[in-house]
Amino acid sequence: LLMILMTWLYISIGIASPQWMSVFAAVQAVVIALIVAAVHRIGKHALTNTKLFITALFSLAGCIAGIHFLILLPAAGLLYSLWNKGASALALTGACVFSVFILMHFSTDNFSENTSVPLLGFNGQAAVFISGLKAGLLTFGGAYTVIPFLQEDAVNNYGWMTQAQFLDGIALSGILPAPLIIFSTFVGYFGGGWTGAILMTVAIFLPSFLFTLIGHSALEKIIENKSLKDFLDGVTAAVIGLISFTAYGLFITTITGLQAIILFATALSLLYLIKSKYTVLLVIGGAAIAGLIINRIA
Repeated sequence: LLMILMTWLYISIGIASPQWMSVFAAVQAVVIALIVAAVHRIGKHALTNTKLFITALFSLAGCIAGIHFLILLPAAGLLYSLWNKGASALALTGACVFSVFILMHFSTDNFSENTSVPLLGFNGQAAVFISGLKAGLLTFGGAYTVIPFLQEDAVNNYGWMTQAQFLDGIALSGILPAPLIIFSTFVGYFGGGWTGAILMTVAIFLPSFLFTLIGHSALEKIIENKSLKDFLDGVTAAVIGLISFTAYGLFITTITGLQAIILFATALSLLYLIKSKYTVLLVIGGAAIAGLIINRIA
C-alpha cells in the first residue's frame, strides 16, 4: 500500500515537476551505488570457492556475448554441479562447447544492443503477471538479484518505462519500511496501471509463498540432495555474473557527469563506512537534498 501511494505521488506530482525530477536524477546515482554494493555483498556470500567465482565469470562472459539468461543459468548450474561432483572432464568438455557458443555470439555491438528474448504471445496484464512470476522464480541470493529480470522486461522487452524511471522505483522502495523487491509494484503500474501494480506484486511474491507453504518438505529434500544443491549454487553464481553485467550497463548510462560521479562515490563510501539499518535511507535522503540544492543553484 505504501508503494502504491509512492507510485501515485510519483505519477501525479513527480513527473510533472522539474524540481522533483532533479531530485530523482540525483537519487539515481545513489541507486547505482546501492546496486554495486549489493553485487559485492551478495557475491562475497555466494562465491565461496574458486569454482563458483569462475562460474560467475563464465556467466558474465555469456551476458557480454548476448546469450539469454534462460540459457546461461541452467548451463552454469549444470556445469558447476558436474565440476563439483568430480566429473571434471565432462564439465570441461561442456564448458568448452559452451565457450565456443559464447564466442560465436560475441560481437563488439552486443554489449550495447538489446539481446533479450521477449515473452512472445503475451501482452498487457498477462505480460505483467508473467514477468513478475518469472522474476519471483529466478531471484537467487536476495532482492537485488531481481533487478536484471525486471529491467529486461520493463525497459528492454516491453518498454513500459525508461531506465531512469526504473531506477526511480528502486529509490522509492529504498525509503520504505519494506523489502526492496516491493519496487516491483511500481514497475507493474507502468506495465498495466493499478491492476498491473497488483498483478505484479502478487506474481513476484507468489513463488516464495508457494515454496514455503506448500513445498516445504520438498525444499528440505532439495537441501539434503547434494547434486541439486550444487546445481542451485551454480545458478546463484551465474546470477551474480548477470547482475554484475546489469550493474555495469546501468552505471555507464547513468553516471555520466561530474555531479553523478561525486554522488555515486560519496554514497558508495557511506554504504561501506556506516554500518546501520538506516544507511540506505541516509544516502537516498542526502542525495534528494543534494538534488534540491543543485536545482536551486541551476
